[in-house]
Amino acid sequence: MARVSNGMIAALNILTLVMAISAIGYSLWFNVKPESPCQKVVKTPLLVVGGALMVVSLAGLVGSCCRISLLLWMYLFVLFLLILCLICFTIFTIIVTNKGVGIALSRRGVGDHRLGDYSGWLQKYVINAQNWDEIKRCLVDVKLCADIHAGKVEDFYKHNVSPILSGCCKPPSYCGLEFKNATYWTMPKTGPAVLDSDCKTWSNVQKELCFECDSCKTAVLHNIKREWRLLALINICILVVVVFVYSVGCCALRNNRNGYVKHRGHV
Repeated sequence: MARVSNGMIAALNILTLVMAISAIGYSLWFNVKPESPCQKVVKTPLLVVGGALMVVSLAGLVGSCCRISLLLWMYLFVLFLLILCLICFTIFTIIVTNKGVGIALSRRGVGDHRLGDYSGWLQKYVINAQNWDEIKRCLVDVKLCADIHAGKVEDFYKHNVSPILSGCCKPPSYCGLEFKNATYWTMPKTGPAVLDSDCKTWSNVQKELCFECDSCKTAVLHNIKREWRLLALINICILVVVVFVYSVGCCALRNNRNGYVKHRGHV
């Protein structure tokens, strides 16, 4: 039975090691997406979870293969702490991305999404001066708005524009600005159609555009909310596997101790 438990925990740790590598790879994949290098709020937690899971898996693999009880004790203790952290972080992620947490107080946004639809913590964390300046610089550096369709006004509105392009690369439609090209709009002589701060914030300077608009911040929050929900789902899957590995690890440790006691009894 001891050999079976140790063999099973070794196999499961190989599985969790693969999951850890996948989590690290997925966090690095965010660097490939045009807007995602600007969203460390998603990459960092996934990278930390993947790194921690990799270290724990390697320790469990060595402990089970070599049948080192002390290493298995340390492994189970760290695994227990990891389970607690995963539970807390998953609950926290669900809470801060829950639409019911943020009450729609602002009408400014992109499509059906408004700045008030997001939790106060998520707004405070992403839209604070330091983080937003970094996100804005990153959006400019990756030339986000180069992907927006250029051409005549008729052609422009035929194309589906993603929320982040619509929010950051063009003025809100309700402002009534006059189209010149995809990233160049002029104010009518009568002024904006709506008295809204986003209408005044828009700039034809290519490094500014609508990056300071609430519509742009809402679009970034929408992306982060969607990716954090995916992160929560990944965490739940990891948690299920880790809890099962922890249970098998406890059995392996108990069997190792029983085997050691029987061995001493025969001696």
